[in-house]
Amino acid sequence: MRNAYISALYDIAKRNKQVMSLNADIGAIVFDKFKSDFPDRFVNVGVAEQNMIGIAAGLASCGKIPFTYTITPFITARTYEQIRVDVCLQNSNVKIVGVGAGLVYSTLGPTHHAIEDIAIMKTLPNMKIVSPADPIESKMATYAIAEIKGPVYFRIGTAGEPKIYDENYEFTFGKGVELKHGDDVTLIATGSIVYDTLMAAKELELKGISTRVINIHTIKPLDKDIILKAARETGAIITIEEHNLEGGVGSSIASVILEESESQIKFKRIGLNDIFCSYYGTHQELKTHSGIAKEDIIREVINLIKLKDKQVK
Repeated sequence: MRNAYISALYDIAKRNKQVMSLNADIGAIVFDKFKSDFPDRFVNVGVAEQNMIGIAAGLASCGKIPFTYTITPFITARTYEQIRVDVCLQNSNVKIVGVGAGLVYSTLGPTHHAIEDIAIMKTLPNMKIVSPADPIESKMATYAIAEIKGPVYFRIGTAGEPKIYDENYEFTFGKGVELKHGDDVTLIATGSIVYDTLMAAKELELKGISTRVINIHTIKPLDKDIILKAARETGAIITIEEHNLEGGVGSSIASVILEESESQIKFKRIGLNDIFCSYYGTHQELKTHSGIAKEDIIREVINLIKLKDKQVK
C-alpha cells in the first residue's frame, strides 16, 4: 500500500504544482524520485511530527495541498492537538497519511502499533477517514483524497499486502464495496484484514454458510445504506478490524444499526479487546495472538449463525 500511495502521489504532483509531500524523517529511499523531481515540494521536517502538522496547515492556508506522512501512531496520537486546532478547527486542506496500520510493524512493538488511530481521528469534526484494503485501492484512494477539500486521514499498510482488486477498480469515496454476496451472514471489514475476511468467507462457503463480505474503505463518512441493506437481508453482521474494539469501525457500524435499522439482527465485533499487543513476531503471528486471524473469523461466524438459528426457532 505504501508504494502504491507514493506512486499515485508522484503522479498527482506532476499534474498539480500545489501538491507537496511532508515527511517526518522516514521514507528516505522510497521518496527519492519525488525528492529528485520536485525538490521544492518535498520537505523532511525531521523527527518533529507536531511541527509538521503546523507547517502543513500554514501551507494549506496559502493554497498548497500538503500530504503529511509518517508512522501511524506518531502522526495521530503525538500530533492530536495540532490536528485538532490547526487542521480540523480551520477545516484546512491537509492530508494526514499514517503508514503501518494496525499491527503491521509487528516486531517494533506496541509503541509502533496503530490500534487507536481510528478512534482518535473519527472524533474530530471535519475529518474524513479512508482505510484501503489493498495496493490498488490505496492508489485509487490517493487520487480521490487529493480532490477532497478539507482534512483527510489516510490509513495505509506497508507489509506487501495481497491484491484484492484488479487495475480496472474504480474507487468511490464514501461508498462501501460488496466483494462477495451471501445471505446467511455479513462480514464488514476495513484495511488489509479485508483479505483475511475474504479467505474466511471462502472457507465458510465450503461449510454451507452463505457469507456476504463488505469492504468499508471510507470509515468517515460511513456508508449507512450498504450496512442497513446487509442487516435487513442477512440478519447477522460481524465487523472485523485490526484496531481496538473501543472506538473502532465496529462501534460506528453498531451505532448505525441500533439507531436506524428496523431489523432484529445478531451482531459481533472482532478486534483487539481493549488491550495492547505486547507479543512479538510476524504480522500473521500477532493477528493470531490477538484473536483477529482468519480462523478466529470463521469461529465467530459459526457461533453467530448458531445464535441466529436459535432465534429463528
